[in-house]
Amino acid sequence: MNKFVNRIKEREFLEKEYNKKDSSFIVVFGRRRIGKTALLSEFIKNKDALFFLATEESETENRNAFTKKVAEYTNNQLLENAKISDWETLFTYLASFEPNKRKLIIIDEFQYIGKSNPTFISRLQKIWDTVLKNSDIMLILCGSLINMMYDQTLSYSSPLYGRRTGQLKMKQISFKYYNEFFSAGLDTKQLIESYAVTGGIPKYIESFDTYTDIYEAIEKCVLSRESYLYEEPNFLLEKEVQDVGSYFSIIKTIASGKEKPSEIAAALEIKSTNLPKYLNVLIDLDILEREVPATESNPEKSKMGLYKIKDNYIRFWFKFIYPYRSYIETDHLAFVSDKIRDGFIKNHVAFVYEDICRTEFMNDLVAKNTWSFIPQKIGRWWDRKDTEIDIVAVDESSKSIIFGECKYTTKETDVSLYYELLEKIKKVDWNKDTRTEYFVFFSINGYTEKFKELAEKNKNIILV
Repeated sequence: MNKFVNRIKEREFLEKEYNKKDSSFIVVFGRRRIGKTALLSEFIKNKDALFFLATEESETENRNAFTKKVAEYTNNQLLENAKISDWETLFTYLASFEPNKRKLIIIDEFQYIGKSNPTFISRLQKIWDTVLKNSDIMLILCGSLINMMYDQTLSYSSPLYGRRTGQLKMKQISFKYYNEFFSAGLDTKQLIESYAVTGGIPKYIESFDTYTDIYEAIEKCVLSRESYLYEEPNFLLEKEVQDVGSYFSIIKTIASGKEKPSEIAAALEIKSTNLPKYLNVLIDLDILEREVPATESNPEKSKMGLYKIKDNYIRFWFKFIYPYRSYIETDHLAFVSDKIRDGFIKNHVAFVYEDICRTEFMNDLVAKNTWSFIPQKIGRWWDRKDTEIDIVAVDESSKSIIFGECKYTTKETDVSLYYELLEKIKKVDWNKDTRTEYFVFFSINGYTEKFKELAEKNKNIILV
């Protein structure tokens, strides 16, 4: 496939920086396989660029390889085999080469150079301040180890702090563009079920491109021990953190349904005060996210916070692969496949569908002026007992609130869901006596005639 999809805003940002009249220093970062290199490759099409991919070799080896790239970029054969002992000479030469020409320099996997020699970061800071800053150069530093890239380029303690003119943290492709990846036409259900495994990671999606049956795709691309996806979570965490076992235990516990900090700590038999440092790292890595009920007035201080696995593939892997590793390793694949088939829809896809409805479909409805107000917050709601509402959106200024439910089932959604929701919302105290209530429902298999008739009569009910 290798199809480039979306990234419109990112490309526009890079083009704007490239067309500036002065120097530009951009940091691009994000998890592995998110599409950083693909974005930069698309950006430099029809541009004369020096693109250098750093490796985990020594700084000297990287500098020698960079020297060859500079020789190629400047068409200087003498430089190709020269032994340059410092980076300053190379960048000074680049800055002076064709001084009236806009030069584009990209260092991909930048963090490996700083890892091999931490003093390189300080030297690059000096090179930027004394050589590149006043040249017609666009410098892009790109990296996939998020913690290391942050420490080396973005944190206050980094020598490069304050030098960048912009940064891009690459996010996953949203579901609305997901169908553009697939050469075979997939219906909405097939797309949602595939997205429930791959998420918006382009490299993962490529692996699933040729399959129309989700279970065949899982069997061939995930359950196969030779597939990179089989060991992907291990590799991701090993590259980012030292105490991999502790992080695995936390993610496994959350995947099992224990989302409160107290539940996680109790399951792991550790103090709750020891959890935040791990949870915050996983949030920074875009693996976890903290949620609070949409009606909370002070989310940061709310004691109702829950921790949820944000990444679809990580969530799928810890639910259906990690618990059955011993069976996969002993070639009991049919047994594991049956377990996946039994729980995939109700225990995984249904929740991913809720996420899509909350984060994407709801925003689409708001953008189409479906309601006369714009909600400031869209999320879900729960109490301290067992009541949960899939979608709650609030607008403080108009005292308007939207309640919603999402159903990913094989049956048409019946009007009984509306009456069940009416009972649930009695427990929501937000502006209870003065609010105006609206309702929205999402159903993958449509609605019964009774439900459609009710929605026709009650204009505050929307069926999607």
